[in-house]
Amino acid sequence: MTSLTAICQSENKTPVEDILSHLENKFEVKFSYEPKILKHLKIDELDNNLSLSEALDYIKLITKLDFVRLNDRFIAIKLNTENIQYLEEVVVTNFLTKGIFKTNTGAVNVKTKAFDILPGLIEPDVLQIIQNLPGILSVDERISNINVRGGTNDQNLILYEGIRMYQSGHFFGLISAFNPYLTDDIKISKNGTSAIYGNGVSSTFEINNTNNLSNNLNGGIGTNLLNVDGFARIPLSKKTEVQLSARRSFTDLFASATYDSYFERIFSDSQLNTANNNNRLFALNERFLFYDFNLKFLYDINNSSNLRVNLLNIYNNLDYNQTFTNSSNNFQETRSSLNQVSYGASINYSKAFKNNMFGSLEAYYSNYDLDAQNIDISNVQSLQQENKVEDYGLRFDISKRTNDNTTVRSGYQFNEVGVTNLENVLNPDFTSLTKEIVRTHAIFGETEHFSESRNTYLRLGARISYFEKLKELVLEPRFAFNQKLTDAFRLEILGELKSQTISQIIDLQQDFLGIEKRRWRLSNGEDFPLIKSQQISLGLSYNKNDLLISLEGYYKNVENISARSQGFQNQFQFSNDIGSFTITGIDFLINKRFNNLSTWFSYTLSNNDYIFENLNSSSKFPNIVDLTHVANLSLNYNHKNLKVGLAVNWHSGRPYTAPSENQQNNTIIAYDRPNNARLGDYFRTDISAIYSFKISNKIKAEAGASIWNLFNQNNIINRYYTLDNGTINEIDNKALDFTPNLSFRVKF
Repeated sequence: MTSLTAICQSENKTPVEDILSHLENKFEVKFSYEPKILKHLKIDELDNNLSLSEALDYIKLITKLDFVRLNDRFIAIKLNTENIQYLEEVVVTNFLTKGIFKTNTGAVNVKTKAFDILPGLIEPDVLQIIQNLPGILSVDERISNINVRGGTNDQNLILYEGIRMYQSGHFFGLISAFNPYLTDDIKISKNGTSAIYGNGVSSTFEINNTNNLSNNLNGGIGTNLLNVDGFARIPLSKKTEVQLSARRSFTDLFASATYDSYFERIFSDSQLNTANNNNRLFALNERFLFYDFNLKFLYDINNSSNLRVNLLNIYNNLDYNQTFTNSSNNFQETRSSLNQVSYGASINYSKAFKNNMFGSLEAYYSNYDLDAQNIDISNVQSLQQENKVEDYGLRFDISKRTNDNTTVRSGYQFNEVGVTNLENVLNPDFTSLTKEIVRTHAIFGETEHFSESRNTYLRLGARISYFEKLKELVLEPRFAFNQKLTDAFRLEILGELKSQTISQIIDLQQDFLGIEKRRWRLSNGEDFPLIKSQQISLGLSYNKNDLLISLEGYYKNVENISARSQGFQNQFQFSNDIGSFTITGIDFLINKRFNNLSTWFSYTLSNNDYIFENLNSSSKFPNIVDLTHVANLSLNYNHKNLKVGLAVNWHSGRPYTAPSENQQNNTIIAYDRPNNARLGDYFRTDISAIYSFKISNKIKAEAGASIWNLFNQNNIINRYYTLDNGTINEIDNKALDFTPNLSFRVKF
């Protein structure tokens, strides 16, 4: 208990007992606890606009205390033995907006229950929220293509309740596939990742649902212009609970303005739209839907051990049938379908032993399947493509708090990943089926230490991985250092070495109907070697009187990447070469918080270059996702029951390769230097508002409205060229146009 006390002691903070007394009077509740648990505990004063559940979530995050509702009036307080083993300390509260915190490990945590609002969002979409952090964005607005400090999306390790996810989006990447209303905690690590995590060279996103029993039935149901969803927490006994969430689109029944905008964005450059553009369309029948389902079972076996079980299902389906006349005025009929589905399961057992020792055992299974069919009925031709990933994982770790300031942790992890790729063509007949498996054994260890004054935090760790198929042993050291210089200034240094065996490649731009053209592929030690990265960053922050100023510089190198994974649409489109990219950058943030207002400006300056062994004469050239300048100006206003957010997003254009002025023949495009040109600047303004009100004492409701791209700016996010009868055509991919959305939600 001494280490917990040390974390929360400060002359400028308020005793937790005083805060609880205020909450008792305000919400007419009564807390039951042992006085010694709260002795000397102090935290920052709470925002008076927080609800009771938001206030308790905040206190739980800072102090690692657990709150157990006995009934509508009485709430018991106990120590969370599962959490107090970790020495993470919140160093910035309400980072950008309420519910976002930064810890001394360099990671950023998002508590969705305490989350306020972000511009353009009317729901706490977890993968949209993180794109407001400096250094994180999607160059094409798709959640399935989030770029962290110049990395590609497949280089991110996304864990949902410990399950490695290979699908993260609905609507083929525009909406997060994770229901935001059971999700409780999101942890984002751009650098200095804990040694327990592997197989992701760019960043780590940990997404977890509520992990504590509520002892009360609660839930909610809501809808927007795309889908309807619901969630519930159902106590089964004093020691068990079931959490359920489900979401289903009604896009197969009703086409809203939001759906039309999303559909145009995703399918404008697909094989389906190409058929429409080149032919005279007579009939079209489209059906698109998505859904997701999540179940979590919680069992507190006793005061020192618990069991958690999770099940997950994510689904996207498109059926697209059309009748048209081709260039020869012959009738043709095609039937196309695309299914994208993920199944996942995990089980976690944790126990607190004597002598300040803690252990956990976790196993998971993840299955991803992408299946596309394109049938030309008139010509009796068909194409079937499938990309399937099966991932089994087991991890055991044990930690010991050696004293009030130090924790040591170690463990073992095993993973088996299998990838299957199928391509089956009828007329002419052709079949290709490949399956690869990589097994990985890893041991890891790390130590976390605070100085006696709590001003210094240091975590040192390392991960040793052996990849069976590659016969390769890799050592990956990691570290995180945080030093409090004065009451206002902090210094942060982070570094890591990481590796991964799986990545996404593109064989042809129109694979999988051109909608989900990336397919997962495993390293084989030859044309697809093990991907490795090195990263270091140095940051300085000032935080005082609700003013935060942060400056962070970083260097990142990722090697052994395949040219087929970069999405080239130039002279390197069909190249199969191995190279690397190096990015150097600076992330700047200034955030000023007032009583009801939070405003911030973020800016990233970076340079991201490729070097491939056999491309461009081994000389460097700009990365396809290189954005030299990225800026965001946002304002959040929160007064009583109304929340409003407004943001302006700007970044310089992406690189593209223009055709050479000297075209020697009309059978192939001659290109200029790779990525020698830049698109125009990207500019987008978003606005959103949420109004909350009570229907009864136990039922709350909220209505929301948002507009993405308020001024309907015509943003070009990609440009490439095609050749048609000797004529070079310039093709521009547009970002989302003016996209409104409405929502209504009831919680009980």
